[in-house]
Amino acid sequence: MRHFVRITNLTQAEFQPLTAQVCDTFISQLRGMMFRPPLSLQEGLLLVNRRESLLEASIHMLGVGCDLAVAWLDGNAQVVDVRLARKWRPAYFPSRPAKYVLEMHPGRLADFKAGDQLQLDEAQDDRTPD
Repeated sequence: MRHFVRITNLTQAEFQPLTAQVCDTFISQLRGMMFRPPLSLQEGLLLVNRRESLLEASIHMLGVGCDLAVAWLDGNAQVVDVRLARKWRPAYFPSRPAKYVLEMHPGRLADFKAGDQLQLDEAQDDRTPD
């Protein structure tokens, strides 16, 4: 069953919250955005790893047909790195170990900076299933 979190940036006052689908299994993380339609400005994917790591927090863009804004978060939901990930590129790694990877519409890139504190709250999603 899919579950979602509502993400708020506590550091930036003008931040518009977004709802992210949680990907906490190997298969859901491997798939990520592969062969999915582009995300809207209000949605994202949150990949959850077992621990903070450079390798486990890496992403690939093979099979992803759109660029993504990516924010890497530590175990306390603090942003450790932000980058624009280009479609069909082999791999991206955070500059510091991360536990969470937040993939979003590229228009959200400026909404996150290293050091920002995020809040992750359970959320409902009313879209139809994949």
